[in-house]
Amino acid sequence: MNPISIAMITDFFHPAVGGVENHVYMLSANLIRRGHKVIVITHSHPPDRVGIRWLVPSLKVYYIPFVPIASSATLPDFFTFLPYLRTILIREHIHLIHAHASLSALGHEGILHSHLLGVRSVFTDHSLFGFDDAASILTNKLMIGTLKHVDAVICVSHTGRENTALRGGLYDITESDPPDFRVHENVYVIPNALIPERFKPSPPKSSETITIVFLSRLVYRKGIDLLVAAAPRICHKFPNVRFIIGGAGPKLIDILQMREKHLLQDRIKLLGPVRHTDVCSVLTQGSIYMSTALTESFGIAILEAACAGLYVVSTRVGGVPEILPKDMISFANPDEDDVCRAIGEAIRIVSEGKHDPILAHERIKTFYDWEQVAERTEAVYDAALKAPAIDLWERMQRTMSLGVFAGPIYTIMLIVDCLFFLFLEWWMPREDMHFVRAHWNQDTFVEVGRRLLGDVRR
Repeated sequence: MNPISIAMITDFFHPAVGGVENHVYMLSANLIRRGHKVIVITHSHPPDRVGIRWLVPSLKVYYIPFVPIASSATLPDFFTFLPYLRTILIREHIHLIHAHASLSALGHEGILHSHLLGVRSVFTDHSLFGFDDAASILTNKLMIGTLKHVDAVICVSHTGRENTALRGGLYDITESDPPDFRVHENVYVIPNALIPERFKPSPPKSSETITIVFLSRLVYRKGIDLLVAAAPRICHKFPNVRFIIGGAGPKLIDILQMREKHLLQDRIKLLGPVRHTDVCSVLTQGSIYMSTALTESFGIAILEAACAGLYVVSTRVGGVPEILPKDMISFANPDEDDVCRAIGEAIRIVSEGKHDPILAHERIKTFYDWEQVAERTEAVYDAALKAPAIDLWERMQRTMSLGVFAGPIYTIMLIVDCLFFLFLEWWMPREDMHFVRAHWNQDTFVEVGRRLLGDVRR
């Protein structure tokens, strides 16, 4: 594939920490190594992270002066982002935008605006959502309106692909008996990955104590209530077991109360927030990794734990069963009794030496690789660039199909967006812009670094 210019657009990026943030950075870095130009467009992080920053290897990040309202997400307003996006895409000569995460307002707005500039769009969905609660209903309605205009969609698991297709209306039902549900061909599956060298197992432990590691955001959907219910029972049944729990969130108070109530201060160690650079050092203190998530599209933390040599116990939810071979993980239903049963099974496997951490690490190295993810993503980009363009009339027809109420509302927004874009074309003509004519030059950077190092030594 010939080199192209790509803009990653998302609310979730560094310095915030999380799976989406790491995915966007690693994918961008590997695309750069494959010869493409990549920039990131995200919101600011007060008080000082605003404007343009550079991250290695030559990743240019635009921190737009928008302030997040909750959980690093901005408020969707659809129009204030257009002047910034138009200027950046034109100045940087962008061919394609890649939006990430269903809850990213910037990502949705980027897809809505990009076609005005003749820029193709790809969307990656990183999470699973339901269909019956208020937050999911609003998110799904926002997403289905956005995906009417997208050229390609990427999901991180096959379960996530089905979930996204249902939520986004990306399917056809054939008139057969029984009816056949077919997902659109432009919906792809590309899993997450990791850098195996960062998650090397520690030497075998001689202690008879078995340590269970739990690293997660301490929120409801991560199954913290299950952890709170199961941990005292596990500690009572297995005297040689201790817990290491890392993470922060509103459910921390529940864990503290549980530890105090059952007098487990010496058996349950709380680390608080854990930096991603410290995750491996925490994982290698344990023999078993525990995940009690109630919903999970992929589960990168599970993959990291398995790569670090831990045997995994997880609830059977979402795309988790797709991650690891059956001999590296024990599954439990999301209820207290079955979680305790699965932990007991894992303790027996580890105690009898049936799990080899070094072998597990070597197997993971062959399963998941960022270079392969970047290569597969390139193929999606190529398909999106070659797909027939969606003209304004077709976009309006697709938007009107959203329903009696949502259809006209979204169509009016689409028309106003087009009028606003024409106003910006008149008010800020392209010929008056200062175009980016040179990007990062690694050879120049190395040479300048050598000169500075020489000056310091003198």
